[in-house]
Amino acid sequence: MKTIKIPLTIEKGEREILWGRVEYNQNLLTDFAGNVSELEQKIKNLLWEYEEVHPESVEFEHQFDISALFQRFNFLKISTIAEHAGMNPGLLRQYVSGAKNPSLEQAKKIEITLHRLAAELQKVVIVV
Repeated sequence: MKTIKIPLTIEKGEREILWGRVEYNQNLLTDFAGNVSELEQKIKNLLWEYEEVHPESVEFEHQFDISALFQRFNFLKISTIAEHAGMNPGLLRQYVSGAKNPSLEQAKKIEITLHRLAAELQKVVIVV
């Protein structure tokens, strides 16, 4: 079975709910859930129901808004990420809370910082 990669946009809703959307064959499919795994399953079900795309053939490429990102990866410390990105921690907290929206430039700065930190972590070797 051929794997289909589909971008899944994930946004934080009210009360820790995640909203997800995919566009497939010019159709917009949306749903909500309490976590990413549940959201993926619901969207796969919609793809099967409306587009006859077998759930096992779908692989999602996650795209997060800032709030959903920090909800999904809740072990990330906002102040530490802000420090590594060279930005004000209070401003990043406002982005995460939804009080303000980042510009494209600020969003890219956060994304680049996270990718750089992830690359550093991949090089870690633990010795015993």
